[in-house]
Amino acid sequence: MENIGFIGLGIMGKPMVLNLLKAGFSVSVLEKSAAAKEVQLSGAKLCSSPRLLAESADTIITMLPDSPEVESVLFGDEGIVSTMKEGQIFIDMSTISPLMAHKIHAELSKIGVDALDAPVSGGQAGAENGQLTVMIGGEDKDFEKAQDIIKCYSKKMKVLGPAGSGQLAKMVNQICIVGLVQGLSEGIRFGQNAGLNMEDVIEVISKGAAQSWQMENRYKTMIQGKFDFGFAVDWMRKDLGIAMDEAKNNGSDLPITKIIDGYYSEVQKNSGNRFDTSSLITRLKKNK
Repeated sequence: MENIGFIGLGIMGKPMVLNLLKAGFSVSVLEKSAAAKEVQLSGAKLCSSPRLLAESADTIITMLPDSPEVESVLFGDEGIVSTMKEGQIFIDMSTISPLMAHKIHAELSKIGVDALDAPVSGGQAGAENGQLTVMIGGEDKDFEKAQDIIKCYSKKMKVLGPAGSGQLAKMVNQICIVGLVQGLSEGIRFGQNAGLNMEDVIEVISKGAAQSWQMENRYKTMIQGKFDFGFAVDWMRKDLGIAMDEAKNNGSDLPITKIIDGYYSEVQKNSGNRFDTSSLITRLKKNK
């Protein structure tokens, strides 16, 4: 099997690596990563530097917090681009700006490296269960080389256009999610304040037109006031910032997204930075 170099062993990256190992791939990770020893026990190889990791890999995958981190890993003082070589595949599964995705594709194409931007949706549970949705920007021929790798941790993957298209699709995903979460928050609070048993209510309405992934997977913890089950508020605000910047570039109006971004700012101010995104409900008054 080809060797994969994986950079970024966070709550998403670590289970993705474990799924790659289960599928039989040879995976190298950086030895200084917090989860390096854990994935080593499952068969991952440890590498002392990003450059050495890139030099020995056929495919390099990054799963990092934001554009600056991806840019630094590639083009910084210790950037891996210096040891990358023609014929390699680079897959960035982080959520970054479309402009950065374009830059990466353009720069890597100069040295014959195939690049895909491939952000994901599905959260930690999706990564652990191999059920992520992957939105891909790049060329079909490059995707064909990478699809056997990506399918190890995904239930759906699709090329949506040229470089940057994966990131743009992820912005659509986030825009849709925040509207759903706000509506679900308002509905639950309304029902609670009206004296309804909301678990019974959701059991009924989740089988009708109101049904959504957010409803099915988050309503119980929202009712219980528990918010440690998914994508953090800090990360969502980062993503919404990218979406709103891009909206300026393409002339889109995002009035609801802007309002809900402000609501998430209120959650952050109330020490909810690491709460999952369903914590929008904490802003809404619950009558005793």
